[in-house]
Amino acid sequence: MHDMDHRLLSALRDCGSDARVAAAARALSQAGEHGALWLVAGLAGAAVDRERRGAWLRGTALTAAAHLASMGVKRVVRRPRPGGDTGVEPLVRTAGRHSFPSSHATSAAAATVAYGALSPVGARVVPPLAAAMCVSRMVVGVHYPSDVAAGAALGALTARVGSAWMNGGRRHG
Repeated sequence: MHDMDHRLLSALRDCGSDARVAAAARALSQAGEHGALWLVAGLAGAAVDRERRGAWLRGTALTAAAHLASMGVKRVVRRPRPGGDTGVEPLVRTAGRHSFPSSHATSAAAATVAYGALSPVGARVVPPLAAAMCVSRMVVGVHYPSDVAAGAALGALTARVGSAWMNGGRRHG
């Protein structure tokens, strides 16, 4: 697993040698810092969809909770970010030293599950944007693929477990 993680990271990080790919990956990474893109999206959904405002706000809270859970796991696991041992020079600065799980992937997956359940537009737009954000973390060289996979699983699980609460006690799907 360790070798595969390093090989995949190296291959994806090589994609960042294209200036356009690097710029897009940096932008996605910056937009996802502390779950900001997903929190803003949830609040926008609450502002626009008055009929389901409460569900949007609870979905936003679930997304924030997933992000906080990933930060807690990072403090326990304490896996160092890719660096000198991989020969990977990161394209962005990070808020912390630990990489497992990816908090960007956690909040992206939580938003995908939560917002996708609330809106047909969310179900079409959020998943590819979330996937791009997850890949961006490897392209910029700050996460191993296993960090991203674990973060996405944590985010999806958090949102799925909270789906009944998000929908006012009604479980969907």
